[in-house]
Amino acid sequence: MSLPNLNALKMFDAAARHLNFRLASEELNLTQGAVAQQVRNLEESLKNKLFLRLARGLELTDSGARYHQEIRKALEIIDTATRDLRPAKGAVTLSLPPSLAAKWLVPRLASFADKHPEITLRTHASARRSDLRRDGIDLAIRQGPPPKDPSLHAQRLAPLDLIAVTSPAYLANHGAPKSLADFASHKLIEDSHAHWQTLFESDGMPRPEGLFTFNQTALAIDAATNGQGITIAPRLLVQDALSTGLLSVIWTPPASDHAFHILHPKTRQPERDTVIAWLLSEAQ
Repeated sequence: MSLPNLNALKMFDAAARHLNFRLASEELNLTQGAVAQQVRNLEESLKNKLFLRLARGLELTDSGARYHQEIRKALEIIDTATRDLRPAKGAVTLSLPPSLAAKWLVPRLASFADKHPEITLRTHASARRSDLRRDGIDLAIRQGPPPKDPSLHAQRLAPLDLIAVTSPAYLANHGAPKSLADFASHKLIEDSHAHWQTLFESDGMPRPEGLFTFNQTALAIDAATNGQGITIAPRLLVQDALSTGLLSVIWTPPASDHAFHILHPKTRQPERDTVIAWLLSEAQ
């Protein structure tokens, strides 16, 4: 019996983890149709139905669930063998959002280099969520709800802890808002996460007019630091500016279960574990 195509198995694995062809295609940076077709081809070659196609999404059949359990193990074995073969044992590639890299990681890299000169830390800052295996990423930091991918190990780095911040100069000129309604009369700075819009809409209020909008949180923070208005940002990204007095906290929105999480494959890698320990210590 000929073995199935490795790419088809990767697509099946992604679809089985997400139970959704669209999410699997986004992870693999392919079209939804391509993933669905490869899974159909795999089912035909195995002469076995792996998924039930339901209105609400996908559901693994009994044979599909058993097959995925073994395929998941096989892909992890291939991943471990490939990583062990790489000559650059002292290099670790970290993927994270650009704003987190700019505002939190970069100011701390000199400290890491002093403590661990034997490790080359490669930073991959991208707004796109990289596929760790396909893109050669050793670990990633992701912002959002608790991850559910069973193929990855997840550790909580820090709570999201959103806060509204502005510069002391802006406060001196405009005063501090007393309630959410008061913010509507202030200069508000929005990023791609649209925290202001979400807050106002959840309180039944219209979205304020004239917001400054940026596609990256780091730019919104820079605008607030320069006295352009008030922005909402994770405390982790502004803690240095708060400690030096460049920004002031003026309001704390309702808490959520979102956080920054460290994700990595369930494979051994001592250098990666050293980086993780350092990241956790820096976030305390």
